Amino acid sequence: MNICQIRAPVTQIVAVFLCLASLLAGAQENKTVIGPTNPRLSEGADALLAGDGEEGVRLTLLGLQVETRRRERLTGMSNLCAGYIMLEQMDQALEYCDRVLEEDDGYWRGYSNRALAYVMLDRLEEAEQDLQKAEALAPQARTVRIVREMLRDKTDPVAPSIVIDDRRNPEDDEN
Repeated sequence: MNICQIRAPVTQIVAVFLCLASLLAGAQENKTVIGPTNPRLSEGADALLAGDGEEGVRLTLLGLQVETRRRERLTGMSNLCAGYIMLEQMDQALEYCDRVLEEDDGYWRGYSNRALAYVMLDRLEEAEQDLQKAEALAPQARTVRIVREMLRDKTDPVAPSIVIDDRRNPEDDEN
C-alpha cells in the first residue's frame, strides 16, 4: 500500500486527533472567555479539520509565535504534527511530535501522532513502541485504536479470500 492509497483515511484520522485535542484543551480552561483565546491556533485547527493542511499549518505556526500557555502550546505543536502528516511532510511532522514529547512525555497525542507518521514511513518498530506508550497513557482513545489498526494492516495484512471463477459455459455465449 502506498501513501496515496491511505491519504483519505489519514485525513480523517488527523481530523479526529485535532477535534479531540481541541475539545480537551478547551475543557481544561477554568475561566470565562468569549471566543478563542488564540484565534490563530483556533483557525488553524479549524482549517486542518476542514482538510486544508497548508492553511492549517500556516495559521497554527502564527498562533504558536505568540502562545505562552503550556497546554495550548502542546496542542498547537500536536496539531502541527498532524498537519504535516496531512501534507505528507514527515520530517516536519516528526520534529513537532518530538518537541511535544520533549516538553511533556505524558502527552499521549504526541505518541499517537508520531506513531502514525512512523506507520506512513514504514518505520513499524518505532510505531509499535509509540503506540504502546500511547495505549498505556490513554487506553480508551479512539485515535490510538485507529493508528493501531493501520499498523496492523501494515504488519499483518488481511489476505483476500475472494475466488473468481472465470470459467465460461459455451451455452451462455449463445444466449
